[in-house]
This record gives sequence, C-alpha cells and structure tokens, in this order.
Amino acid sequence: MTTSAPPHAVVFDFYGTLTDPARENGRRTVIETTAAALGVDAASYWAATSESFDRRCRGEFGDTRSTLKHLARQCGCDVDDRTLDHALTVHLQSYQDLAAPHPRAVAVLAQLRDGGCRIGVLTDCSSELPEVWTETMWPSHVDGVSFSAVTGQRKPHPAGYLDIADQLGVDPVECWFVGDGGSGEHLGAKSAGMRPVLVTNAAYGVAHLRTDPDAYRPADVIDDLSEVPQLLLGKLRPDLNPA
Repeated sequence: MTTSAPPHAVVFDFYGTLTDPARENGRRTVIETTAAALGVDAASYWAATSESFDRRCRGEFGDTRSTLKHLARQCGCDVDDRTLDHALTVHLQSYQDLAAPHPRAVAVLAQLRDGGCRIGVLTDCSSELPEVWTETMWPSHVDGVSFSAVTGQRKPHPAGYLDIADQLGVDPVECWFVGDGGSGEHLGAKSAGMRPVLVTNAAYGVAHLRTDPDAYRPADVIDDLSEVPQLLLGKLRPDLNPA
C-alpha cells in the first residue's frame, strides 16, 4: 500500500526501529555491567531498573548520575562519588552502544530526505539517551527529536507527537509514524492524526523481548526498516534491498 503523495514528515520510534534490533538482546548485559560498576547485586539492580522504568522514562529521578545513585540505594547500597562517577561513564558508554543504527537506517533516512521528507524521532527513554545524543551519529540524520525523559510524557500521550510535529514545522496529519510497537505508540500516533506503520523486525528474533505489545495493529505493516521508502515514496533504492 502506498500513499498518493509523499508525506511532509516521517516520525520514527528509536530503539528497535532506527537502532539495530539485534542490540536489544544486550540490554540485560548493560544493566549487569552497570550493577558491577556500582558494586550492587545484579539481580537486585535489574529488578530496580525494571520497576522504575515508567518513572525513569518520565525523567522523575533527574539526570543519569542522580538516577544511578537512587537505584543503588534501592538495592541497599550508598555509593561514594568516585564509584558513582565510574559507573556513570560505564553506563553511558553502554547506551551509546545501544544507539548503534539499524544496518540500513542511514540510507533509509537519506532517501526519505531526498524525497522531501523531514525526519523526526519520538522515543520513550530514560535520561541516558538525551545525555549521549549529541555524541552519537544521529543528530546529523534527523531534523528533530522528542525524548519522553525531557517532555515528562510517554507514548501514547499526545504531548510527544505534538512536540515532534512542532519541531518539524508540520501538522501531525502531515506525518507518518514508523515504529516496532509497544507503549501503544501506533494508536497514539493515529489518535494524534499521524499515519502509523508497524515494523515487525521479523528477521531479528526479538519479539520475545516485547513486554507491552500493542493491541492496535495499523493497516500498514512491513517486516524491515528498509521497506519504508517503498511504502512512503513508492520507490526503493537498490542498496536498500533487504535480500
């Protein structure tokens, strides 16, 4: 299914959509590495991060350093400044690694921009991503980004969708939203006026990591990010062929 005219803007979910889906398998390792740097029990730290996910994604604990200190205390450990600084460095480096792009992301974004689309990112994330964002390759490839940890609202709340549309200088009805599902993001996009697209990441074997699958399934469904230009622009560059 293709649209009769290219959209003015395309808004992407970040983790598992623009980033390499295979990296999602490494999230528990990231948490365990941070726990070791803090000197806390890995299982307890995993539980603390899981239980605090929603609040962290709303930015309730402040910056990452403050968040790590809070989580360590939840695990019964009051870490000193030197340990905390070391853990922060280790932790933020791990999040830069998680932000590695999907193998075809750069080419996809380039083709969409060549087709006249503005590019935005709307992501549910804790404080780490805003703090490392400018140290990643992403700012040069997108025109705007809305972090839940900054806005204080997660998908499917309309605030994020309206924020990113405003950053891109378009009305939400002029946007498509592309994401791998979860957090009610597609229904949120539709409710905000955007046209939602589900990317299943069928070839990556990461469906088991989805703890909050969407009940709503949009009409437009593709298996890989590389299919986005074909769907939105009606054409596909040879180097984006997923075969």
